[in-house]
Amino acid sequence: RTIFHPCMSTRRSRIFLAAIIMGLVVAYFVFDASRYLNIASLKDAQHWFDGVYCENPAMITLAFVTIFAAITAVSLPGAAVMMLAAGASFGLIWGTMLSTFASALGATFAMLATRYLFRDAAAMRLGDRLKALDDGVAKDGMYYLVSLRLAPVIPFFVLNWLIGLTHMRVWPFFWTSFVGMLAGTAVYVNAGTQLSAINSFTDIFSPAIIASLMLLAIVPWLLRAVVRYIAQRDKSARASTRAKSLAKADGAAAKAVTE
Repeated sequence: RTIFHPCMSTRRSRIFLAAIIMGLVVAYFVFDASRYLNIASLKDAQHWFDGVYCENPAMITLAFVTIFAAITAVSLPGAAVMMLAAGASFGLIWGTMLSTFASALGATFAMLATRYLFRDAAAMRLGDRLKALDDGVAKDGMYYLVSLRLAPVIPFFVLNWLIGLTHMRVWPFFWTSFVGMLAGTAVYVNAGTQLSAINSFTDIFSPAIIASLMLLAIVPWLLRAVVRYIAQRDKSARASTRAKSLAKADGAAAKAVTE
C-alpha cells in the first residue's frame, strides 16, 4: 500500500503552481508578447478589435478579463495598455469596471500564489518581523491597502507579494484592491476613449491628475478618523448613561434604606 505524505503532496502542488507561473512568464518573452502591448500596436488593431467585438461581445469581454487578470497575476507588463484598450473598446464606465475587476482578480491570484508558495518559508526566516507586519495589516491593513492603491508609492505587484506573506483574508483584499484601483484605472480608461490623441503614457497623467490621486489616498485615513471618533463618542455616551443609571439606582436604594 502506497502512503502519500501530506508534505510531499503540498510540495508537488507548489512545484506545479510555480511551473505554471514560470511557463506563462517564459511564453510571454519567447513569443514577444510585449510587441502587442504598446500604444502603437493598440492603435493598429483597434479597427479589427471593434469588428470582432461586435460579432461576439460576450466572448471578447471574457477573453479581455481573462488576459488582463493573467497579466496582473503573473506581474507582467501590459496592464496600462489593457486599460487603454478597455477605454477604446468598451467606453469609460464599462471599461473602468471590467479593468478594475480584472486587476483586482489578478492581484488576488498573485497574493494567494505568494502566500501558498512562500508564506511558510518567510515565517521561518523572518520570524518576529513578519509577525509585526502581520499585526499591522490586521489592525490597519485595509486603510493602508486602499491608500497605496490610490497613490502607488509601492508598485502594485510588490504590494500583492507583501500582503501574500500576511494572513489578510481574501475578500477584504479583493474589495479594497478594487476600490483603491478604481480612480487610477478610470484615468487610463478615459485616456483610452481618446486613443488617437495618446502617443505615450506621459500624455495621460498631468500634474493635476497626480495631485488628485495623492489627495484621494488620504481619504481612507480621514474616514478611519471619523469612524473612530464616532465609535469613541458612542462609547463615552454609553458609559455616561450607564453611570447615570447606576447613580440613580444607588440614590433610590439609599432613599429606600432611609425610609
